[in-house]
Amino acid sequence: MRQAEISRKTNETDIFVSVNLDGTGRHAMNTGIGFLDHMLDQLSRHSLIDIDVTAKGDLHIDMHHTAEDVGIALGQAIAKALGDKKGIRRYASCDLAMDGTLTRVALDVSGRPFLVWKVDFTRDKVGDMDTELFREWFQAFAMNAGITLHVETFYADNNHHIAESAYKALARALRDAVEIDPRAADRIPSTKGTL
Repeated sequence: MRQAEISRKTNETDIFVSVNLDGTGRHAMNTGIGFLDHMLDQLSRHSLIDIDVTAKGDLHIDMHHTAEDVGIALGQAIAKALGDKKGIRRYASCDLAMDGTLTRVALDVSGRPFLVWKVDFTRDKVGDMDTELFREWFQAFAMNAGITLHVETFYADNNHHIAESAYKALARALRDAVEIDPRAADRIPSTKGTL
């Protein structure tokens, strides 16, 4: 059963996340940040990972703590659900076109977290969410999921599409990388024998 739950409570946030890597994309999001909920819906739907997120944060200050801590908790849940990573495909990438925007996500479920972020926004906000928080979310997610993650937007027609293409490309790449490879289901995909 590749499922996990994470509860994370700090002075700034109180978060519960559950994931099922072998799901159907069922999702329920309630972070208090409408646009983040929309992006997490896309992540779940296009990865086919069932994701539930409930977050209460200090939104009266700003959205930073909530967005970052949701990335932390979701990354931890993915890592926990992967366990020893036996049988996964490990590597994946996706070039995702969304109208006039093209974004690539390439990742390695390596246990060695790293983020390369080559994404530029031309506005300070998408909806009510600060665009600088997208990098914070991806950084928190990659570090806690143990994923080497490269995200690059080559060109774009609007800021909504920049953010959405990044989450959808992450979803498609994550779906492929965590899928069990039927030709190697009993092996850890590393010459080291561990990830």
